Amino acid sequence: MDTFQVIILALIQGLTEFLPISSSAHLILPAQLLGWQDQGLSFDVAVNTGSLLAVVMYFRRELYSMLTAWSGSIISRKQNEESRLAWWIILATIPAVIVGFTAKDFIATHFRNIEVIAATTIIFGLLLWWADRMSREGLSEFQVGWKKALFIGLAQAVALIPGTSRSGITMTAGLMLGLTREAAARFSFLMSVPVSLGAAILVTKDLISSGQAIDYQALGLGIVVSFLSAYLCIHYFLKIISKMGMTPFVIYRLLLGAVLCGFIFL
Repeated sequence: MDTFQVIILALIQGLTEFLPISSSAHLILPAQLLGWQDQGLSFDVAVNTGSLLAVVMYFRRELYSMLTAWSGSIISRKQNEESRLAWWIILATIPAVIVGFTAKDFIATHFRNIEVIAATTIIFGLLLWWADRMSREGLSEFQVGWKKALFIGLAQAVALIPGTSRSGITMTAGLMLGLTREAAARFSFLMSVPVSLGAAILVTKDLISSGQAIDYQALGLGIVVSFLSAYLCIHYFLKIISKMGMTPFVIYRLLLGAVLCGFIFL
């Protein structure tokens, strides 16, 4: 890849990983519009690492408190709100891990196409709009509870279908369960840490076994661009939804779905 391709793809990864608009839908557009080839495993590892570092850096205080409280709860068997939140994040991660290991190849074979991505982009965009409009309660992420955490985790497993958007479907589930917009977003972002870390480990393992040539300069640039764009995305997204809600992102998803349908029928 040349420098322009690296920057564009890293920006797409960094921005769409945490916005409820589907990263997979956006990553196919450069190939469709510009005829770019697949970026390869090594670049996937780099940009995923960049976005993972961004969410860890942004929520470093929360993650440190959760990790400390969680490890302390194992020793003392006493819980506080941070340790309970950590346990709920772990519980919410389990469904995606199970589905990922058992159905990854099936999903890649049958669902990774533009028709499915167009449909899920529109359908789950409308579901996000409905959940945002119907949400009336005001729970924080510390009030989730294990049942709600498991439900959000099941929603995250659905996001393995391309076009669904991991952040979008988990925020939708959170809103349906009565979380505030900000709490649903924060819980979704915290959930991304173990999932992204696991994905990075698996893709790195595949990269090592593939023997693929590595362009370290492109990877370094991809990590930096992905990190910066993801960090800014998280910061401004939390500000936007507190004032405007999810409607701008729903409108964007519907327009994106229409563009993808255009590729199908033209």
